[in-house]
Amino acid sequence: MSRVGKKIIDVPKDVKISINGSVVEVQGPKGKLSTPIPDGVTFKMEEGKLTAERQNDQYTAIHGTARALVANAVTGVSTGFSQEMDLVGVGYKADLKGRAIVFSLGYSHLIEFVLPEGVSAKVEKLTRTITQYQTTITLSAIDKHLLGQVAANMHKAAQTRCLQGQGGSIRGPSDETQTRQDRQVMGGCPAITLS
Repeated sequence: MSRVGKKIIDVPKDVKISINGSVVEVQGPKGKLSTPIPDGVTFKMEEGKLTAERQNDQYTAIHGTARALVANAVTGVSTGFSQEMDLVGVGYKADLKGRAIVFSLGYSHLIEFVLPEGVSAKVEKLTRTITQYQTTITLSAIDKHLLGQVAANMHKAAQTRCLQGQGGSIRGPSDETQTRQDRQVMGGCPAITLS
């Protein structure tokens, strides 16, 4: 039994839902998203509430997944999603230039990360109690999947040389700093650590 699949999705008044065969289209003040509906799952809209139903117990696993994807689309077009990441390390910098974030992470060259369409970024210095804190990068998008993938790609693109005595990271606000022994066990430290 899928508990997530049984949850009702409350649709805000400024969000419009249209169910066209195997696609749910969601349109709101922040934009428009479409989510595919897998076989065996149907959606019904009644009085501002959207419900997901499955044909039989064979589709239990995909029932909850389909409902969560549509709920994320509703949240995305109404309020949007954001991810904060902190750049930590002596002398590390991040600048926003057009549609790209340019990192200076102690290499002989700059690392340029181009943002895909639909993702916006803001680079600012906030008040943090993190040792060697430099700046915060805030990514925003209406598509939660795209936002998470961009954050993971940025994490991979901005690797640092932590085991050579030049540690640093880009981390989510709830991450704790890893010890040198933890990093050696993991085989290196990530440049961006997400929460």
